Amino acid sequence: MKRRDLLMLGPAALLSIASRRYQTSNLSVEGYIFQQYAERQHKKLADVLDGIFPMARNAGFRNIELNQSFLTPELHGRVLGLVNGNHLRMPSVYVGGPMHQRGLAERTISRALEIAALCKQLGCRAVINNPDPKLHDVPKSDAELAVQVEMLNLMGRELSKRGFQFWTHAHAPQMTDHAREWRYNLDQTDPKYVWVCLDIDWVYQGGQDPMELLREAGHRVASLHLRNSHNKLWLESFTSGDINYSKIASYLREINLNPLLVVELAYRDQTVVTRPLEEDLRLSRIYAERVFGLHS
Repeated sequence: MKRRDLLMLGPAALLSIASRRYQTSNLSVEGYIFQQYAERQHKKLADVLDGIFPMARNAGFRNIELNQSFLTPELHGRVLGLVNGNHLRMPSVYVGGPMHQRGLAERTISRALEIAALCKQLGCRAVINNPDPKLHDVPKSDAELAVQVEMLNLMGRELSKRGFQFWTHAHAPQMTDHAREWRYNLDQTDPKYVWVCLDIDWVYQGGQDPMELLREAGHRVASLHLRNSHNKLWLESFTSGDINYSKIASYLREINLNPLLVVELAYRDQTVVTRPLEEDLRLSRIYAERVFGLHS
């Protein structure tokens, strides 16, 4: 396309073209498992960095999703260089933090904006936040939830100004009381600025039906985190288990929804690990591609 033709396109069309340039695959891998990988070897995260990014690439992934533990002032330069050097892209980045108290939420937002700016060079287009639960998972009050959605909307607006989407995530605590907190966030946030990253297994671990929440969120779902378990015990790779992912894939096709799919492996203490992590990642990619009809 000639420069003159580009200048005639609107912002949405330009964003779409830019997205296609870096979004070479709709499948990504979450970096949390590499933190557990380091812990199981009794090493610091910094000590395994040189090995984990080639591992992700060798397993067949083209995209990776990292969190703020990888992007500290001490590590971020090295990490971003390794991501780029291993021909990976980072379409999304995870920045956790509290959102139900204004002062703490403002710090979370500030950190999210900093990290988004760092990752933009690697094709980052979205920031994910899981609002921290209260101590001992005590339910948030109505007033705290009202503050939380106010701050979620603010984060979404600030990220949008900078060319990013904002995706909100949830763990098991947000699933208690018929997913009260999750549903409040969904109902009270502005769909123009706040999208949903639905972690299918955490919905299940929290006692809710993943299909029900997927239907409720509908076209606000921008990403799915993928993991499976057997009798709620996490499996070493993404494979068949308690959750029927074929049903989820079928529903996505039914409503013509194409979210970023992120394989997020994790270990419980009782998880039986029989293979090297790179092999588990490779098998997870193959299973995800088969179930969701993706191509490498």
